[in-house]
Amino acid sequence: MSKIGRVGFVIKPHAPGVETVLRGLVDYLGERGVSSVLEDAAAWKLGRARGVAREALPEKVDLVVVLGGDGTLLSVAHKAARAGVPVMGVNLGRLGFLTEIPVSEARLALDSMLTGEAESVISPRRLIEARCRRKVHLCLNDVVINKGALSRMVQIAIRIDGKEIAVLKADGVIVSTPTGSTAYSLAAGGPIVQPRVPAVVLSPICPHTLTFRPMVISADSTIGLKLITDGEEVYLTLDGQRGAHIKKNDEVEVRSSPLELKLVSSPKRNYFDLVKEKLGWAE
Repeated sequence: MSKIGRVGFVIKPHAPGVETVLRGLVDYLGERGVSSVLEDAAAWKLGRARGVAREALPEKVDLVVVLGGDGTLLSVAHKAARAGVPVMGVNLGRLGFLTEIPVSEARLALDSMLTGEAESVISPRRLIEARCRRKVHLCLNDVVINKGALSRMVQIAIRIDGKEIAVLKADGVIVSTPTGSTAYSLAAGGPIVQPRVPAVVLSPICPHTLTFRPMVISADSTIGLKLITDGEEVYLTLDGQRGAHIKKNDEVEVRSSPLELKLVSSPKRNYFDLVKEKLGWAE
């Protein structure tokens, strides 16, 4: 991995203590000869005239540091994956599955990246891509089709590698990566999948038929989802951050992407330590 000379900062503007943490890390990097590139909200926090648009930031830096929670990281993950830039998530609230580094370990993690030990703390995370209406969307966590708050149950025809396997009657369906298996999919009853397992998870949301259970599917497969319900408010949601209305006969094709996000992990804990801590297994 090339030497890190420019570090970009993405923040959750209203997170408690974000200004103090941001200023401390910018100063810390400056002492080591590393320049900081701030998104607009971060620049405003430090009293600078202007910063860089969040969407453009990954292409201008060698490392992105996210100060906030998992949602903040997801908002920039697909751009960072396209740019091939590592992302380090520093959590300013409860420890996250993606923003797994507490403030107390932020400088330690930065040191690992700056001193040539990056390979020991980078966890590659494969993305999925969703094709709908000729557009391709990258997702780190999940692709979701779900009904609006006042809508009735919807019907979705599900195909795997071109073969129809079911017509699902439910509130919706989630297709998640192993990384996203601990997010919405887990809340819907899906399994926890170790991040390096080459698979995707298909989880129904409140299915009408209780025998329709979550499925773990090969990452080599293509999943087709076709909305066959008419007259209901239905959404396609990408990583919980982006989305659009979809209509009857719209098709969403989900497959594994060749792109990976270089996620910086904590030097002090592994994946299962994080799972235990987040899910309270050690209590």
